[in-house]
Amino acid sequence: MNTELLKPVSSLKGIGPKKSEYYKKLGIETVYDLLYHFPRRYIDFNDPVPIADAPRDEPCVIKATLVKKLSAAVVRSGLSIFKAVLTDGESDITLVMYNNKFGFDVLAVGHEYCLYGKVTGDLIRKEISSPLILDLSKGESVEPVYLMTDGLNQFALRQAVRNALVLLGGFIYEPLPKWVMKDYGLCSLSYALENIHFPKDMNTCANAKNRLVFDELLTLSLGMRLLKSRSREQSGCVMSEADISAFYSSLPFELTGAQKRAIGEVTADMCKQSPMNRLVQGDVGSGKTAVAAGAAYFAYLNGFQTAMMAPTEILATQHYETLSGFLEPLGVKCALLTGSLTPKKKAALKEQIAAGEYGVVVGTHALVQNSTRFKKLGLVITDEQHRFGVRQRAALSDKGENPHKLVMSATPIPRTLALMIYGDLDLSILDEMPKGRKKIETYAVTGKLRERAFGFVKGELDKGRQAYVVCPMIEESDSELISVKKYAQELSEGSFAGYNVGLLHGKLPPDKKEKVMRDFKDKKTDILVSTTVIEVGVDVPNATCMVIENADRFGLSQLHQLRGRVGRGEYSSYCILITDNVSEESRNRLKIMSKTSDGFVISEEDLKMRGPGDFFGARQHGLPKMKIADMSENIDILRQAQLCAEEILRRDEKLTAPENKGLRELIDKLLEEKLSEN
Repeated sequence: MNTELLKPVSSLKGIGPKKSEYYKKLGIETVYDLLYHFPRRYIDFNDPVPIADAPRDEPCVIKATLVKKLSAAVVRSGLSIFKAVLTDGESDITLVMYNNKFGFDVLAVGHEYCLYGKVTGDLIRKEISSPLILDLSKGESVEPVYLMTDGLNQFALRQAVRNALVLLGGFIYEPLPKWVMKDYGLCSLSYALENIHFPKDMNTCANAKNRLVFDELLTLSLGMRLLKSRSREQSGCVMSEADISAFYSSLPFELTGAQKRAIGEVTADMCKQSPMNRLVQGDVGSGKTAVAAGAAYFAYLNGFQTAMMAPTEILATQHYETLSGFLEPLGVKCALLTGSLTPKKKAALKEQIAAGEYGVVVGTHALVQNSTRFKKLGLVITDEQHRFGVRQRAALSDKGENPHKLVMSATPIPRTLALMIYGDLDLSILDEMPKGRKKIETYAVTGKLRERAFGFVKGELDKGRQAYVVCPMIEESDSELISVKKYAQELSEGSFAGYNVGLLHGKLPPDKKEKVMRDFKDKKTDILVSTTVIEVGVDVPNATCMVIENADRFGLSQLHQLRGRVGRGEYSSYCILITDNVSEESRNRLKIMSKTSDGFVISEEDLKMRGPGDFFGARQHGLPKMKIADMSENIDILRQAQLCAEEILRRDEKLTAPENKGLRELIDKLLEEKLSEN
């Protein structure tokens, strides 16, 4: 990589220490960061409209010659107005500029200019105020527009990028091997960076963008594959084939074909020389815990212990109850290790775990404490991977000799995206639902029917059932929190007077959250008013109703995850989506929710509608932030990049060849950022 790229932006002309602080707010600290701060859009001056056809109050480009400059007018102290008349040969327009004597003075009569701005006036007299002005004699006809921050402006940032390109003298290191550029028809990186910022036309821009998107997705594909190969060192927990038919026959239900397939993939991995690193991904209620139990039983038959880590005590307790129910009849002793145990009980339990008395240990972060030791840890299971950082998962794995790792996720993700997000894991997908699971009836209504919906909910409560009411909080700001608290109070004093109403939100301390959820689980609360922090995976079989306010503010996948909190017991369950947004897009989205309960179908639709930027609601899945690639728009390039990554690693498994040095640098930078985010 060019050493100039690693220089601080303050080394560029016109950027001192003070200005560099403004750049830092945009994440720009080096020349490299500046060149990779891509325009968010462009103004294309190649496509002007005639003055007569200019739309009213909408930004547009017009091309005209300056024919006359009028005298400046001082309206009041501190406000000077400058005007000029321009023509396109058919119609005239008046250019108006405020307090910009320098900008007005540089305009020359007889010169042709492109103006970008909003045209006002009527059929007779048209004006354009303070437009962006391009002098066509200078040759540039596409203007980049960047994400800004206070203290900077578009002109200053453009000039800084120009100075950075001059500093590099037209040559920027080329990270791609020549054969990759040839086989995939890619321009050079120098050309791409020059033309992503200052293209002569939008075709040139598209060519540059194609190269930079390819680079980003190729780096990500290679990085994920290298992460996977990193974990392929020798395992100290190589297992042998074992008959687990006793596990199958002891279950009170028949496993689905998908569950049996997943258990087969998991047990086959555990017999390999390198440690398993597998994700079991399935919709809410698809039976991931039964797969985990099968894997734990296989480990037990091989003489190994299993540790399962959950993000909260309530989830850990739930998993413990389920696993012990499955495994203890088969002779597998299970333990629950959480922070709320008394020091004496915790110390005694840890001694028994270290002595190997328990085959399965379920717990929270208490599992990764230094004082927790295992006699022979062979399998590590983590629930909802996004809740744990890379370092926490590694700390648990370090308690064994490269144990096998199994991750469970209840977030259905389109396969293409899953390969990127979980590219360092092998994938097992549970795409069948167990027999007998009831469909959650879903209805979308406007706010006019809110009281009627509440009346339906009261009917369920009077049968002894429970309900959730979910409110969207985008930022969890103080003002939004006040409105949620007020809403909960209004419900308890109004529509649901006489019922016990609980409140759950993200600003509550962890122990208070646990108490609120436990009270609801223990039926001390009839209705739980909650923001989106309702625990993924928590079973409250008695909850049969969910009302989601302002449902249009959620993504489809998020709505599906929320809906999955009900329908977890023997009773018919219902989800009522309330929205006053009657746009066609909103109607289509809610129609999908009412029509299907397949999380994978919903996730595909969500990706099409919103793209991966908003797909998860929050960036919780460890996918590095893309600077230019958009996986919903660039699926074809993503597939090419994945094929290219396979071929590169086939030729050079560890990227040690000189031609791959640049790629290796990009991957190291990416993985460093990815690990620091976790």
